[in-house]
Amino acid sequence: MPGIDKLPIEETLEDSPQTRSLLGVFEEDAAAISRYVNQLYKAMHRIYDAQNELSAATHLTSKLLKEYEQQRFPLGGDDEVMNSTLQQFAKVIDELSSCHAVLSTQLADAMMFPITQFKERDLKEILTLKEVFQISSNDHDAAIIRYSRLSKKRENEKVKYEITEDVYTSRKKQHQTMMHYFCALNTLQYKKKIAMLEPLLGYMQAQISFFKMGSENLTEQLEDFLTNIGTSVQDVRREMDREVETMQQTIEDLEVASDPLYLPDPDTTKFPSQRNLTRKAGYLNARNKTGLVSSSWDRQFYFTQGGNLMSQARGDVAGGLVMDIDNCSVMAVDCEDRRYCFQITSFDGKKSSILQAESKKDYEEWICTINNISKQIYLSENPEEIAARVNQSALEAVTPSPSFQQRHESMRPVVQSRPPTNRTSSTGSLGSDSASLSAFSLDSLVAPDTPIQFDIISPVSEDQPGQLKTLGQSGRRTNPFGESGGVKSETEDSILHQLFIVRFLGSMEVKSDENPDVVYETMRQILAARAIHNIFRMTESHLLVTCDCLKLIDPQTQVTRLRFPLPNVALYATHQENKRLFGFVLQTSSGRPDSKPTSVCYIFESNNEGEKICDSVGLAKQIAFHAELDRRTSEKQKEIERVKEKQQKELSKQKQIEKDLEEQSRLIAASSRCSQSAGDGQFVVLSSSQSEDSDLGEDGKKKRESEA
Repeated sequence: MPGIDKLPIEETLEDSPQTRSLLGVFEEDAAAISRYVNQLYKAMHRIYDAQNELSAATHLTSKLLKEYEQQRFPLGGDDEVMNSTLQQFAKVIDELSSCHAVLSTQLADAMMFPITQFKERDLKEILTLKEVFQISSNDHDAAIIRYSRLSKKRENEKVKYEITEDVYTSRKKQHQTMMHYFCALNTLQYKKKIAMLEPLLGYMQAQISFFKMGSENLTEQLEDFLTNIGTSVQDVRREMDREVETMQQTIEDLEVASDPLYLPDPDTTKFPSQRNLTRKAGYLNARNKTGLVSSSWDRQFYFTQGGNLMSQARGDVAGGLVMDIDNCSVMAVDCEDRRYCFQITSFDGKKSSILQAESKKDYEEWICTINNISKQIYLSENPEEIAARVNQSALEAVTPSPSFQQRHESMRPVVQSRPPTNRTSSTGSLGSDSASLSAFSLDSLVAPDTPIQFDIISPVSEDQPGQLKTLGQSGRRTNPFGESGGVKSETEDSILHQLFIVRFLGSMEVKSDENPDVVYETMRQILAARAIHNIFRMTESHLLVTCDCLKLIDPQTQVTRLRFPLPNVALYATHQENKRLFGFVLQTSSGRPDSKPTSVCYIFESNNEGEKICDSVGLAKQIAFHAELDRRTSEKQKEIERVKEKQQKELSKQKQIEKDLEEQSRLIAASSRCSQSAGDGQFVVLSSSQSEDSDLGEDGKKKRESEA
């Protein structure tokens, strides 16, 4: 038989998330076994019922054949040959009925009894232990929470004793229950094989015994196989007995050895602190600020991994990065009336975390371990020997400091004088690793083997004016709250100015800019690539959102690192689960008229402001859209007014032309009448002229004189 996986009973007291995850796998296996065994039990029960029915039917047939000679058939008469033949058949069938009855009894004992016992006893025991373990785990968690809330200054000895006793009782109950639960789950791995093999073995042996009564030849080809199966079952049973005995002895030894450890704060004289550690794991309470003066504490499992401090909550598959503790500083602090608190500050002083240990022993070991890691002792060949030489500095760090702010400010490195650190390469192609990363991605969104840029362009130095001329406006200082001076800023007229603190994770070229899934897929690939290549450092910048563009500004020099025109931002979205992650797709062109525009997706991490940034970008695009609509409406109105003015001029000109034509026609008519009366006397001409003048009026007279 192959080796069987086991739950580590020695790690039940630590109760780490890894142990809980492994326990979840065993519980899923137990549930799968229960479902399968129920189906197998129903199938075997049908065989048993069918065999009982066959045995009863065979016995009834034998009985009816024996009663044949007592029947009185009107036409049959007494047929001695028929009677004797049927009696012989009845005898044979009666023997077969006896064989079937024996087979039914063997099936009940060898097939149904083992699987019924496994189903009703062993599986129900697992369910009962699971419920008891869950109750004890919840009681222990509640007791730990009450113990963590104990006051340091105003201690009530009675309350403290009751809570401490409650923690001791609940922890002991959880530990003992967990050990027995683990033992039952480990034993189940053996019992499931026995529960499936033993009924089948009993079924086959019963059938062979049944057929042996009729023919001995049926068993020749099955004897070796059944013998081997029987031997294997006996071996598994013996191995199970030895393993159960070993686990029971381990449980007894651990119960005796772990009894002092049930106390939340064991005596340091009996259990001294280990100050030469370079690795540490355990539960800590982390302070999270919920307001200006209020805060909450969350209990999580913390562990060190190289030069990183990781945390993992129950139910999580893997841990997450809390802080890079290379060259960090750690010291004890007094915090919110809680005991055993210490603070870790990153090497640049920008990130800090306050944690609370459960006991003084853990408190001192955590501080010493982080001190050892911060000095990069873990990279040496003999880290424990080197840690022993720096033990004195670790002892000084565990002394509580009343003036934490002063020590923190004195230990904060100066930004201008800090030596440059080796940064990760800003751009790199994943090569062969990218094939595995994009194997499950959507090819319609992100092309496989697409290179990823993990860092943005380095900020321009003020001491290099040549680069400033080359980059133009991208190298000029920007005041995120509005510029002042003789030069007018390109965002000065914008009515929207919102500033956010972001950290650049990476960017890569994408195929589509219409579906938000492209942003989610880019996030997945960039985070996976960072995890594979161990890239944890991120460039922090200020993201300025205006109605014209998005700007990435250096927080120290106020130099614009990158500028993204707002009309080119085609898509933006935040992560569906981690709201700190957001990204947008930018359309860019290569400069050639015949080339197609490309789309690049940029991914950032913010301080719980991903949705706010997306809302701000959406508001900026709406403002820009309405401004564009207003501009187009104004231009259209001006065009309509110009058309109306042009039409008015044309109409006035047409009216003037019609008036001139009418005047010319009247003059022509008057001249024709004058020519007809030329042969008459002067009196007639004069009288005609006078009458015509009276008809034409003053204007007509002037025109006529001008014509004459």
